[in-house]
Amino acid sequence: MTLPDGLTFGLGALPLITDAETRSISAENPDGAKGGGAKAVPEATNPGRELGPGWKIRPCITLKAGETATLADIKGPGVIRHLWITVRPEALRSCVLRFYWDGDAAPSIEVPLGDFFALGHGLRTTVVSLPVAVCPSGGMNAYWPMPFRKHARITVTNDYHEDHGGFFYQVDYALTAMPKEAGYLHAQWRRSLTTRAQPEHVILDGVRGRGHYVGTYIAWTQLSGGWWGEGEVKFFIDGDSAHPTYCGTGTEDYFCGSYGFPKPFSGPYTGTTLPASDSAEMPSFWSLYRWHIMDPIHFKKDLRVTIQALGWWPGGKYQPLTDDIASTAYWYQRLPHVPFPALPGINERFAR
Repeated sequence: MTLPDGLTFGLGALPLITDAETRSISAENPDGAKGGGAKAVPEATNPGRELGPGWKIRPCITLKAGETATLADIKGPGVIRHLWITVRPEALRSCVLRFYWDGDAAPSIEVPLGDFFALGHGLRTTVVSLPVAVCPSGGMNAYWPMPFRKHARITVTNDYHEDHGGFFYQVDYALTAMPKEAGYLHAQWRRSLTTRAQPEHVILDGVRGRGHYVGTYIAWTQLSGGWWGEGEVKFFIDGDSAHPTYCGTGTEDYFCGSYGFPKPFSGPYTGTTLPASDSAEMPSFWSLYRWHIMDPIHFKKDLRVTIQALGWWPGGKYQPLTDDIASTAYWYQRLPHVPFPALPGINERFAR
């Protein structure tokens, strides 16, 4: 298959000259218009008041309490290649990021702002991976390719009781044709408190259609001491019922480690980025990502993904755990998609 301009990228494709048109949206060019940047006129108190238009006059916005701001409204076809946002830490769980593709009324991406960039618990940390990078201090970047055919809209909602000033953002995209094979990026956030009777967290459920699963981020709050990561990750694919087709062997195994996580690490496809410890005073905060870039999970009809919360009883028996688990699932699929469960409100999203 010959890829179109919008999907020929990466190191191997860098030398290829294409017909794609580069555009970028920020507070300095809110609609991404060609030649539309740096047109703001400074007010009397603006730091650039003596420089005038063409300089750094409107680099950010203030996101008012209770406000939903449209960050990007783009006519396609095209592909979003890079998203950068930085804002104060209080916004990480109090703001919600939503993406809408091709005029769909329901968002295909609906995730608390920080969790979309592998920052859970309302905490900043450094992430160094291929599709997500968080640079000190708090520069959040997503490189997931996000194709669209007719239209793309990105919004952010501030559910906090205060304004978020200094909200900086940039959306880099290319206007170009998309092939029929290109799926739409989806991301969904869920949170649950597991119980001893049912020590299982649902990462994703209700997916219908055809696509492939490309990533998991988990913000795991450990509530009892000792090792907590014996539970398996299971993918129930295309009609699987009681037993999954894809069954892992343990939590740290799924995140590509072994025998626990003795120290933080961040790699291209996997990482655990907070200095958590199962021997620390509880609660302990774990931040784990696993990107299925080289090994996507394909489905043709439906998909369900779960993870168990298991530790150890004395005598070598698995202990069902009560832990606080928040997850973000990333996948590509064709439209339409099944509407998501209602996103929990800010009190239920509160991190610590």
